[in-house]
Amino acid sequence: MPDILILVVFVLCLAFDYINGFHDTANAIATSVSTRALTPRMAVWLSAGLNFIGAMYSTGVAKTIGADLVKSAQMINEHIIIAAMIGAICWNLITWWLGIPSSSSHALVGGVIGSVLVSTGSDALKIDGIIRIVMALICSPVIAIITGVIIMTGIYWLVGRVAPSKLNNKFRRLQIVSAAMMSFAHGSNDAQKAMGIITLTLVSTGYLQTFEVPIWVKITAATAMGAGTAAGGWRIIRTMGAKIFKLEPVSGFAADLNSSCVIFGATLLHLPVSTTHVVSGSIMGVGTAKRINAVRWGVAQQMLVAWVLTIPCTAIVSAIVYKLTSLLIK
Repeated sequence: MPDILILVVFVLCLAFDYINGFHDTANAIATSVSTRALTPRMAVWLSAGLNFIGAMYSTGVAKTIGADLVKSAQMINEHIIIAAMIGAICWNLITWWLGIPSSSSHALVGGVIGSVLVSTGSDALKIDGIIRIVMALICSPVIAIITGVIIMTGIYWLVGRVAPSKLNNKFRRLQIVSAAMMSFAHGSNDAQKAMGIITLTLVSTGYLQTFEVPIWVKITAATAMGAGTAAGGWRIIRTMGAKIFKLEPVSGFAADLNSSCVIFGATLLHLPVSTTHVVSGSIMGVGTAKRINAVRWGVAQQMLVAWVLTIPCTAIVSAIVYKLTSLLIK
């Protein structure tokens, strides 16, 4: 039974990475698709390839996820992790179906918290680590809004006298570069979350003695993320690319450049962040730099509600799943 449960955890983690890939495809390519810098097919395949490469970059974020949510790997088991992953996956699928850009990172954190609370209690949770992760998730979109305003204002200052048609042609080409940067940054942060959960399971079951992500875990998680990205996430792309702020090539370039810098900066600090939150914040920031009423704040408010609800909702779902699966496993 234990080996079967480990296999179930592995499959669920890869499913989470796959769903994360098509759920968050919009983060990397929505701006370049909406401004027609890239065709949807080209953008998706570019993003898939660079997501894979980014996912192989490091394991710092994986170690944070594996070490900062629970006090000790020995305090949890596969059953708890299975419930956490099912809760996160369910929320991702619901928000994808509704076309709401929600956070896979929030979903994962909420899923773990819910299943641990209902199984072993709050004593197993590493509160200071959770606070550190949640603060990174909260602060990153705020930073993205501020730096988005700064970058967009700087670009306006540099090229303000260039004719709009000429400006858009140049930045449409530059968007290919910024979309590539964004895809790499996305892979470097998001794929590591499932790596962290798989490695945590291997440590908790005694298959690993230290928390070091095996190369086969990196490759399989990166492949799942890349495959999911290749599948695309067109419902969310429409929201990210057009409903928050009407993007032009220059603003799309600024949003991608800003997002990739914020996300990759978090990766270097070994902090998990929500790429959805960061990209949304960047789009709001560049829109505000043009004029504050250019941003459709009603859509932004709907997204904010989804963000706030993600952790408690996934915690509740994972807690229910734990109780239900307890009956089956026993």
